Amino acid sequence: MTIVRLGYVAMSMHVQNASPSKTMTFAQFSKIADREAAIRKLERIAVSNLENCLRLLKHNLANDIRFFRFSSRIIPLANHEELPHWNYLRPLKTAMEQIHTFLSEHPDFRVDFHPDHFVILNGTDKDILNMSIKTLRMHHGLLKGLGINPEHRCVVHVGGGYNDIEKALEQFIHNWGLLPASLQKMIMLENDDTTFTLKDTLYLCEKLGIPLVFDYHHHLAHNRDERNWGDSWERIVDTWDFSELPIKMHISSPRSEKEFRAHADLVDSSMFIEFLEKIKGSVPQIDCMIEAKQKDEALFSLVRDLKQYKQIRFIDAASFEIL
Repeated sequence: MTIVRLGYVAMSMHVQNASPSKTMTFAQFSKIADREAAIRKLERIAVSNLENCLRLLKHNLANDIRFFRFSSRIIPLANHEELPHWNYLRPLKTAMEQIHTFLSEHPDFRVDFHPDHFVILNGTDKDILNMSIKTLRMHHGLLKGLGINPEHRCVVHVGGGYNDIEKALEQFIHNWGLLPASLQKMIMLENDDTTFTLKDTLYLCEKLGIPLVFDYHHHLAHNRDERNWGDSWERIVDTWDFSELPIKMHISSPRSEKEFRAHADLVDSSMFIEFLEKIKGSVPQIDCMIEAKQKDEALFSLVRDLKQYKQIRFIDAASFEIL
């Protein structure tokens, strides 16, 4: 028997006017003649984004959803080269403390981040690597400010293939040594849908002691004929041995056969059940992050579909046992 908790990404289709990623472009910023006034506006946007994060957490609580990914775009222009001395965390203290209080009152909630694709840790360009590290520092600062232990709270992809997968993997190992230990501990790695397969990602995770977030849809889209992922499941689970958190995976469905890599609006329950049947009993708990266009509505829809399966027994509105 395995307990499965469902979560979703960043935004709600049900909570109105609650975007956690409102933004301002640098062009808009530059049009404000008073630079201090422009920075204050950035700060007000960031505070609003955090306040909406708290609204979403309360929405999740009302619906028994205890697994949630924060938007990585909470602070607009946080790492922009034209704002090198902006202490963007200081004005967010009150808003972050409110989220910290909520999470302290609900310690069973699991939250994390997934930085955008421009975080690349296996390149040879020093400027790109330095910006990636700077972005990871921002996520680390946010997690600390929210009162969350940063360990294993940030999912990233391996990076670019550069026409030589083996060399790209070795470059990741080299660059990994350049990351501060605090950022290394924060990271989880995910297999992707175009470049690094489950086998490639497992190689890094086992070598460097990084938890692997298995993306089932990505594996189906890109596996270089390593189709039988079940043979690697025990190894995936073992990468979580040194984490205090339950194993995590991503679930989504292809938009169509033609657009197989694109995420559909909802999750195909039969595809999900096929995965669950193979892993049931292998772990006490698994947290499944839904990466679907319809966000929390995709979760609610999946729950309705799963209730039709006799091997599923719901514990609450967003978690169940697979028997």
